[in-house]
Amino acid sequence: MDNSEKKEKYFSWEDILNEIRKNIGQIILFGIGGLVFVLLIMLFFITPKYTATTDILVSQKTNNDAMQWNAQQTDLQAINTYKDVLKKNIILEPALKELKKKDNYQGNINSLSKDISVSNEVNSLVISINAKAKSPTVAADMANTVSEVFKRKITKMMHINNVTIVSSATPSDKPVSPNLKKGAVIGLLAGILIGIFKVILMLGLDNTVKSEKYLSDDLGLVNLGVIYHMNFNDKGYGVAKVIVRNRMNSSEDEEPSKRV
Repeated sequence: MDNSEKKEKYFSWEDILNEIRKNIGQIILFGIGGLVFVLLIMLFFITPKYTATTDILVSQKTNNDAMQWNAQQTDLQAINTYKDVLKKNIILEPALKELKKKDNYQGNINSLSKDISVSNEVNSLVISINAKAKSPTVAADMANTVSEVFKRKITKMMHINNVTIVSSATPSDKPVSPNLKKGAVIGLLAGILIGIFKVILMLGLDNTVKSEKYLSDDLGLVNLGVIYHMNFNDKGYGVAKVIVRNRMNSSEDEEPSKRV
């Protein structure tokens, strides 16, 4: 019998499930340990990040009702252009200077560009400027400063006569990262998986004989009998009870215990 066949019998799904059931308490402890470990990392080693959002409306004023619809369509087509301009240095450089004066911002153009994102809904003239920072106040100032600089610059660049700040960013004390709930679930599942892997690994490394079937079927040995463990605390010290089962003749009864 080759090694692969032995492993199939030795590591059946039933064996693995039985081992997991026997060690379910240990696996749960691994899960709790993983949960606690991830939460500690998030709480003490990962800096929280906060976000703030400013909404601006960009459109062209016209007193001609017949041209109003055309103006709106033109504005919708120009939305992507406005979004691109918001991320360019012509907007970010003046905003960076103001942020350094106002909040002692330690970043540069590249970090400011990464911390600022721009989005808008389909067929909407409202553009959302989202800022992320380690401080809720700095995040709000970043979004508001970029929107103010854009409002000043776009008027001259593209001759837009109507840029309105719909809503200014306000500081929020609730961090967006790290996500403690998500981290706790990941830590719990990771701990449980590690616990299960450990149980299966220990099962594979365990070479003890656990059943007569393993001796006869897997190793091809003949079971001559069972020798019971001597209890040295028992009154019968020095006496071993041996019960011999003759596997060659199943019809014979068990032999009586012999006194050694």
